[in-house]
Amino acid sequence: MRRLSAGTTLARVYFTRSRHAIPWNAFRYTGPLNSRWDHHVPNAQGVAYAPAAGAEERGIYYAAADAKTCLAEMFQDTRRIDRAFQAPWLVVFKTLRPLEVLDLTGDFATRMGASMAIHSGSRVRARGWARDLYQAFPAAQGILYAASMHGGAPAFALNERALEGGPLFPAHPEFHRALADDAMLDPLKHAARALGYALR
Repeated sequence: MRRLSAGTTLARVYFTRSRHAIPWNAFRYTGPLNSRWDHHVPNAQGVAYAPAAGAEERGIYYAAADAKTCLAEMFQDTRRIDRAFQAPWLVVFKTLRPLEVLDLTGDFATRMGASMAIHSGSRVRARGWARDLYQAFPAAQGILYAASMHGGAPAFALNERALEGGPLFPAHPEFHRALADDAMLDPLKHAARALGYALR
């Protein structure tokens, strides 16, 4: 387990116009989707769903230690940073409370019977691990993993336990801007060039 101190800086790229659009400071309770560490339990048909009121609700929040990692992960399928489609925004904020996360970047992955392939291999298998780890470590408020699209840079999949014990998100983030904003063009050009991604 690794402790993230209060005031840890996290970055996130999120869509404001999509089927599962949520605010920057909200967890997604619909799932599992195709994301690697969704720990939601599928419904009886094995598909993603939003739990009914009173049912067990599992929420997920993906973030990273820096913006470039977020861009690399979010746009990995097309390898093109699309500034317009689904209206993506970038937010950077400091956490208000410490968090306890399982660190899968070291030898813990090997000790638990997996390998570093868990960070880049089958997402279905990783989601199975996410569910098992959630059950086995009730104090864990998320997972620290190695972003496979940005050289193993630190990335986080926080679960809804991170919301227990007081506010997690500040009222105002450090940075919050649409990728389509003209002020974002030069930074996005630099990020795209470094990652070998296209920019639209």
